[in-house]
Amino acid sequence: MGRAAVLSGVGGHVPGRAVSNEELAERLDTSDEWIRSRTGIERRHFAAPGTATSDLAVAAGERALKSSREGTADAVVVATTTPDRPCPATAPAVAARLGLTGAAAYDVGAVCTGFVYALASASGLIATGVAERVLVIGAETYSGILDPLDRSTSVIFGDGAGAVVLRAGEPDEPGAVGPFDLGSDGGGRDLITVRAGGAEQRLSGREPAPADRYFAMEGKEVFWNAVVRMAASSRAVLGRAGLDTGGIDWLVGHQANLRILRSLATELGVPAERNLGNIAEVGNTAAASIPLALADAHAAGTLAAGDRVLLTAFGGGLTWGSALLTWPDLAPS
Repeated sequence: MGRAAVLSGVGGHVPGRAVSNEELAERLDTSDEWIRSRTGIERRHFAAPGTATSDLAVAAGERALKSSREGTADAVVVATTTPDRPCPATAPAVAARLGLTGAAAYDVGAVCTGFVYALASASGLIATGVAERVLVIGAETYSGILDPLDRSTSVIFGDGAGAVVLRAGEPDEPGAVGPFDLGSDGGGRDLITVRAGGAEQRLSGREPAPADRYFAMEGKEVFWNAVVRMAASSRAVLGRAGLDTGGIDWLVGHQANLRILRSLATELGVPAERNLGNIAEVGNTAAASIPLALADAHAAGTLAAGDRVLLTAFGGGLTWGSALLTWPDLAPS
Protein backbone atom coordinates (compact mmCIF):
# COMPACT_ATOMS: atom_id res chain seq x y z
CA MET A 1 0.00 0.00 0.00
CA GLY A 2 2.91 2.39 0.69
CA ARG A 3 3.07 5.55 2.76
CA ALA A 4 0.24 8.05 2.69
CA ALA A 5 -0.18 11.62 3.85
CA VAL A 6 -2.58 11.82 6.79
CA LEU A 7 -4.18 15.06 7.96
CA SER A 8 -3.44 15.58 11.66
CA GLY A 9 -4.15 19.26 12.29
CA VAL A 10 -6.02 22.25 10.89
CA GLY A 11 -6.13 25.97 11.61
CA GLY A 12 -7.38 29.23 10.11
CA HIS A 13 -6.98 32.96 10.56
CA VAL A 14 -8.60 36.08 9.15
CA PRO A 15 -7.64 39.70 9.88
CA GLY A 16 -9.64 41.50 12.53
CA ARG A 17 -11.16 44.10 10.23
CA ALA A 18 -14.46 42.87 8.78
CA VAL A 19 -15.62 44.84 5.74
CA SER A 20 -19.37 44.80 5.18
CA ASN A 21 -21.19 45.12 1.89
CA GLU A 22 -22.59 48.42 3.08
CA GLU A 23 -19.09 49.81 3.56
CA LEU A 24 -18.11 48.90 -0.01
CA ALA A 25 -21.39 50.27 -1.36
CA GLU A 26 -20.44 53.70 -0.05
CA ARG A 27 -17.64 54.03 -2.63
CA LEU A 28 -18.86 51.71 -5.38
CA ASP A 29 -21.92 51.80 -7.61
CA THR A 30 -23.51 48.84 -5.83
CA SER A 31 -25.60 47.78 -2.85
CA ASP A 32 -25.73 45.07 -0.21
CA GLU A 33 -28.58 43.37 -2.11
CA TRP A 34 -26.65 43.41 -5.40
CA ILE A 35 -23.55 41.85 -3.82
CA ARG A 36 -25.47 39.19 -1.89
CA SER A 37 -27.60 38.16 -4.86
CA ARG A 38 -24.65 37.75 -7.22
CA THR A 39 -21.97 36.39 -4.90
CA GLY A 40 -23.54 35.17 -1.66
CA ILE A 41 -21.04 37.29 0.27
CA GLU A 42 -22.07 39.36 3.29
CA ARG A 43 -18.65 40.44 4.54
CA ARG A 44 -14.95 39.86 3.99
CA HIS A 45 -11.82 40.68 5.99
CA PHE A 46 -9.03 43.05 4.93
CA ALA A 47 -5.56 43.11 6.44
CA ALA A 48 -4.46 46.26 8.26
CA PRO A 49 -1.73 48.46 6.75
CA GLY A 50 1.66 46.97 7.48
CA THR A 51 0.36 43.40 7.42
CA ALA A 52 1.95 40.90 5.02
CA THR A 53 0.78 37.56 3.66
CA SER A 54 3.40 35.87 5.86
CA ASP A 55 1.73 37.32 8.97
CA LEU A 56 -1.54 35.59 8.14
CA ALA A 57 0.28 32.39 7.16
CA VAL A 58 2.14 32.28 10.48
CA ALA A 59 -1.09 32.76 12.47
CA ALA A 60 -2.88 29.94 10.62
CA GLY A 61 0.22 27.73 10.75
CA GLU A 62 0.52 28.16 14.51
CA ARG A 63 -3.07 27.05 14.98
CA ALA A 64 -2.67 24.04 12.72
CA LEU A 65 0.51 22.93 14.50
CA LYS A 66 -1.16 23.41 17.88
CA SER A 67 -4.11 21.25 16.83
CA SER A 68 -1.81 18.51 15.55
CA ARG A 69 -0.32 15.81 17.71
CA GLU A 70 2.88 16.33 15.72
CA GLY A 71 3.34 19.92 16.85
CA THR A 72 6.13 20.43 14.31
CA ALA A 73 6.98 19.90 10.64
CA ASP A 74 10.07 19.23 8.56
CA ALA A 75 8.66 20.89 5.44
CA VAL A 76 6.48 23.96 4.85
CA VAL A 77 4.56 24.60 1.63
CA VAL A 78 2.79 27.95 1.17
CA ALA A 79 0.22 28.41 -1.59
CA THR A 80 -0.28 32.08 -2.41
CA THR A 81 -0.98 34.54 -5.20
CA THR A 82 0.22 37.42 -3.05
CA PRO A 83 3.73 36.58 -1.79
CA ASP A 84 5.49 39.06 0.46
CA ARG A 85 8.08 39.66 -2.28
CA PRO A 86 8.64 38.46 -5.86
CA CYS A 87 11.90 37.04 -4.51
CA PRO A 88 12.47 35.13 -2.26
CA ALA A 89 9.57 32.77 -1.63
CA THR A 90 7.39 33.48 1.40
CA ALA A 91 7.55 29.95 2.86
CA PRO A 92 11.11 30.09 4.27
CA ALA A 93 10.29 33.23 6.27
CA VAL A 94 7.09 31.60 7.54
CA ALA A 95 9.01 28.47 8.55
CA ALA A 96 11.61 30.51 10.41
CA ARG A 97 8.99 32.50 12.31
CA LEU A 98 7.31 29.24 13.33
CA GLY A 99 10.59 27.94 14.74
CA LEU A 100 11.08 25.53 11.82
CA THR A 101 14.41 26.87 10.55
CA GLY A 102 16.10 24.13 8.55
CA ALA A 103 12.85 22.69 7.24
CA ALA A 104 12.34 22.48 3.49
CA ALA A 105 10.18 25.45 2.49
CA TYR A 106 8.77 26.64 -0.83
CA ASP A 107 5.81 28.43 -2.41
CA VAL A 108 3.23 27.09 -4.84
CA GLY A 109 1.62 29.51 -7.29
CA ALA A 110 -1.62 28.17 -8.78
CA VAL A 111 -3.90 31.05 -7.72
CA CYS A 112 -7.21 29.72 -6.32
CA THR A 113 -6.20 26.10 -6.99
CA GLY A 114 -3.00 26.67 -5.02
CA PHE A 115 -3.99 24.78 -1.89
CA VAL A 116 -4.95 21.62 -3.77
CA TYR A 117 -1.67 21.77 -5.72
CA ALA A 118 0.25 22.34 -2.47
CA LEU A 119 -1.58 19.46 -0.79
CA ALA A 120 -0.62 17.14 -3.65
CA SER A 121 2.99 18.33 -3.54
CA ALA A 122 3.19 17.83 0.22
CA SER A 123 1.65 14.37 -0.08
CA GLY A 124 4.37 13.54 -2.58
CA LEU A 125 7.07 14.62 -0.12
CA ILE A 126 5.63 12.19 2.41
CA ALA A 127 5.03 9.34 -0.06
CA THR A 128 8.66 9.48 -1.24
CA GLY A 129 10.12 9.70 2.26
CA VAL A 130 11.48 13.23 1.84
CA ALA A 131 9.42 14.43 4.81
CA GLU A 132 7.58 12.90 7.74
CA ARG A 133 5.43 15.94 8.56
CA VAL A 134 4.46 18.81 6.29
CA LEU A 135 2.71 22.07 7.12
CA VAL A 136 0.60 23.19 4.15
CA ILE A 137 -0.69 26.77 4.19
CA GLY A 138 -2.90 28.77 1.85
CA ALA A 139 -2.53 32.49 2.56
CA GLU A 140 -3.65 35.60 0.69
CA THR A 141 -3.82 39.40 1.02
CA TYR A 142 -5.88 40.16 -2.06
CA SER A 143 -6.84 43.56 -0.69
CA GLY A 144 -3.41 44.72 -1.82
CA ILE A 145 -3.90 43.82 -5.48
CA LEU A 146 -7.54 44.81 -6.00
CA ASP A 147 -8.57 47.96 -7.85
CA PRO A 148 -10.63 49.71 -5.14
CA LEU A 149 -12.94 51.15 -7.80
CA ASP A 150 -13.58 47.87 -9.66
CA ARG A 151 -16.95 46.62 -8.48
CA SER A 152 -16.53 43.27 -10.22
CA THR A 153 -13.53 42.25 -8.08
CA SER A 154 -13.48 44.43 -4.96
CA VAL A 155 -16.71 42.96 -3.59
CA ILE A 156 -15.61 39.35 -4.04
CA PHE A 157 -12.18 38.89 -2.52
CA GLY A 158 -10.95 38.95 1.07
CA ASP A 159 -7.79 38.23 3.03
CA GLY A 160 -7.12 35.17 5.15
CA ALA A 161 -5.12 32.02 5.69
CA GLY A 162 -5.82 28.35 6.34
CA ALA A 163 -3.42 25.53 7.13
CA VAL A 164 -3.24 21.78 7.63
CA VAL A 165 -0.57 19.48 9.01
CA LEU A 166 0.12 16.22 7.19
CA ARG A 167 2.03 13.28 8.67
CA ALA A 168 3.21 9.97 7.29
CA GLY A 169 0.65 7.22 7.78
CA GLU A 170 -1.38 4.46 6.13
CA PRO A 171 -3.72 4.89 3.14
CA ASP A 172 -6.66 3.29 4.96
CA GLU A 173 -6.55 5.29 8.20
CA PRO A 174 -8.74 8.30 9.05
CA GLY A 175 -7.17 11.48 7.74
CA ALA A 176 -5.60 9.85 4.68
CA VAL A 177 -5.41 12.23 1.71
CA GLY A 178 -5.84 11.20 -1.92
CA PRO A 179 -6.23 10.38 -4.70
CA PHE A 180 -5.67 13.64 -6.57
CA ASP A 181 -6.52 15.11 -9.95
CA LEU A 182 -4.69 18.19 -11.28
CA GLY A 183 -4.87 20.07 -14.58
CA SER A 184 -4.16 23.32 -16.40
CA ASP A 185 -4.80 25.26 -19.60
CA GLY A 186 -2.42 28.16 -20.14
CA GLY A 187 -4.44 29.31 -23.12
CA GLY A 188 -6.82 30.92 -20.64
CA ARG A 189 -4.22 32.85 -18.65
CA ASP A 190 -5.78 36.22 -19.47
CA LEU A 191 -9.08 35.29 -17.84
CA ILE A 192 -7.61 35.66 -14.33
CA THR A 193 -4.48 37.78 -14.15
CA VAL A 194 -2.33 40.63 -12.91
CA ARG A 195 -0.63 41.78 -16.09
CA ALA A 196 2.08 44.03 -14.62
CA GLY A 197 4.97 43.31 -12.29
CA GLY A 198 6.44 40.19 -13.84
CA ALA A 199 9.27 39.59 -16.29
CA GLU A 200 6.95 39.83 -19.30
CA GLN A 201 5.99 43.41 -18.47
CA ARG A 202 9.30 44.51 -16.96
CA LEU A 203 11.30 43.41 -20.00
CA SER A 204 8.80 44.79 -22.51
CA GLY A 205 10.31 48.28 -22.27
CA ARG A 206 6.84 49.74 -21.72
CA GLU A 207 5.32 51.26 -18.63
CA PRO A 208 2.20 49.36 -17.58
CA ALA A 209 -1.23 50.92 -17.76
CA PRO A 210 -2.60 51.73 -14.29
CA ALA A 211 -5.23 48.99 -14.54
CA ASP A 212 -2.55 46.39 -15.33
CA ARG A 213 -1.16 46.70 -11.81
CA TYR A 214 -4.38 45.26 -10.39
CA PHE A 215 -6.04 41.87 -10.37
CA ALA A 216 -8.45 41.40 -13.30
CA MET A 217 -10.97 38.68 -14.09
CA GLU A 218 -13.38 37.90 -16.93
CA GLY A 219 -16.32 36.94 -14.76
CA LYS A 220 -18.69 35.25 -17.21
CA GLU A 221 -16.03 33.04 -18.80
CA VAL A 222 -14.54 32.22 -15.41
CA PHE A 223 -17.96 31.15 -14.11
CA TRP A 224 -18.49 28.66 -16.92
CA ASN A 225 -14.94 27.31 -16.80
CA ALA A 226 -15.01 26.96 -13.02
CA VAL A 227 -18.14 24.81 -12.97
CA VAL A 228 -17.09 22.63 -15.92
CA ARG A 229 -13.48 22.12 -14.79
CA MET A 230 -14.27 21.45 -11.13
CA ALA A 231 -17.05 19.02 -12.02
CA ALA A 232 -14.83 17.08 -14.45
CA SER A 233 -11.93 17.03 -11.98
CA SER A 234 -14.22 15.87 -9.17
CA ARG A 235 -15.55 13.01 -11.28
CA ALA A 236 -11.99 12.03 -12.21
CA VAL A 237 -10.81 11.81 -8.62
CA LEU A 238 -13.96 9.97 -7.54
CA GLY A 239 -13.42 7.49 -10.36
CA ARG A 240 -9.86 6.85 -9.21
CA ALA A 241 -11.20 6.09 -5.74
CA GLY A 242 -13.98 3.84 -7.09
CA LEU A 243 -16.67 6.17 -5.71
CA ASP A 244 -19.53 8.32 -6.92
CA THR A 245 -20.93 11.42 -5.25
CA GLY A 246 -23.19 9.22 -3.14
CA GLY A 247 -20.04 8.00 -1.42
CA ILE A 248 -18.99 11.40 -0.09
CA ASP A 249 -20.30 13.21 2.95
CA TRP A 250 -19.13 16.73 2.10
CA LEU A 251 -18.26 18.75 -0.97
CA VAL A 252 -15.81 21.57 -0.21
CA GLY A 253 -15.34 23.64 -3.33
CA HIS A 254 -13.13 26.68 -3.68
CA GLN A 255 -15.18 29.51 -2.19
CA ALA A 256 -15.32 31.57 -5.37
CA ASN A 257 -18.95 32.60 -5.60
CA LEU A 258 -22.09 31.09 -4.09
CA ARG A 259 -23.71 30.71 -7.52
CA ILE A 260 -20.67 28.78 -8.76
CA LEU A 261 -20.77 26.51 -5.71
CA ARG A 262 -24.49 25.84 -6.14
CA SER A 263 -24.08 25.16 -9.87
CA LEU A 264 -21.22 22.77 -9.14
CA ALA A 265 -23.25 20.87 -6.55
CA THR A 266 -26.16 20.59 -8.99
CA GLU A 267 -23.85 19.39 -11.77
CA LEU A 268 -22.41 16.71 -9.47
CA GLY A 269 -25.75 15.77 -7.94
CA VAL A 270 -24.66 16.72 -4.42
CA PRO A 271 -27.51 17.83 -2.12
CA ALA A 272 -27.32 21.42 -0.94
CA GLU A 273 -26.98 20.36 2.70
CA ARG A 274 -23.71 18.56 1.86
CA ASN A 275 -22.19 21.58 0.10
CA LEU A 276 -19.92 22.98 2.81
CA GLY A 277 -18.61 26.55 2.80
CA ASN A 278 -18.06 29.88 4.53
CA ILE A 279 -18.13 32.37 1.63
CA ALA A 280 -20.81 34.53 3.26
CA GLU A 281 -18.50 35.37 6.17
CA VAL A 282 -15.07 35.63 4.49
CA GLY A 283 -15.61 36.03 0.74
CA ASN A 284 -13.25 34.52 -1.80
CA THR A 285 -9.86 34.05 -0.12
CA ALA A 286 -8.28 32.34 -3.16
CA ALA A 287 -5.64 29.76 -2.12
CA ALA A 288 -6.75 30.10 1.51
CA SER A 289 -10.41 29.32 0.85
CA ILE A 290 -10.47 25.52 1.15
CA PRO A 291 -8.30 25.16 4.28
CA LEU A 292 -10.09 28.10 5.89
CA ALA A 293 -13.45 26.45 5.16
CA LEU A 294 -12.16 23.20 6.68
CA ALA A 295 -10.88 25.03 9.78
CA ASP A 296 -14.21 26.82 10.26
CA ALA A 297 -16.19 23.61 9.76
CA HIS A 298 -13.99 21.77 12.26
CA ALA A 299 -14.38 24.57 14.81
CA ALA A 300 -18.17 24.40 14.37
CA GLY A 301 -18.18 20.62 14.86
CA THR A 302 -19.61 20.02 11.39
CA LEU A 303 -16.99 17.49 10.32
CA ALA A 304 -17.00 14.09 12.03
CA ALA A 305 -14.24 11.50 12.09
CA GLY A 306 -14.63 9.16 9.14
CA ASP A 307 -16.48 11.65 6.91
CA ARG A 308 -15.43 11.44 3.25
CA VAL A 309 -14.64 14.93 1.96
CA LEU A 310 -14.22 15.97 -1.67
CA LEU A 311 -12.08 19.06 -2.22
CA THR A 312 -12.12 20.81 -5.60
CA ALA A 313 -10.82 24.14 -6.90
CA PHE A 314 -10.40 26.26 -10.02
CA GLY A 315 -8.14 29.25 -10.49
CA GLY A 316 -5.91 31.35 -12.68
CA GLY A 317 -3.48 29.71 -15.01
CA LEU A 318 -5.96 28.31 -15.82
CA THR A 319 -5.59 25.61 -13.17
CA TRP A 320 -7.90 23.14 -11.49
CA GLY A 321 -7.63 20.22 -9.11
CA SER A 322 -9.46 17.90 -6.74
CA ALA A 323 -8.62 15.62 -3.85
CA LEU A 324 -10.35 13.22 -1.50
CA LEU A 325 -9.72 12.83 2.20
CA THR A 326 -11.23 10.99 5.13
CA TRP A 327 -11.68 13.36 8.05
CA PRO A 328 -9.63 12.35 11.11
CA ASP A 329 -10.46 12.46 14.80
CA LEU A 330 -9.07 15.88 15.73
CA ALA A 331 -9.18 17.62 19.08
CA PRO A 332 -11.82 20.39 19.23
CA SER A 333 -10.58 23.84 18.20
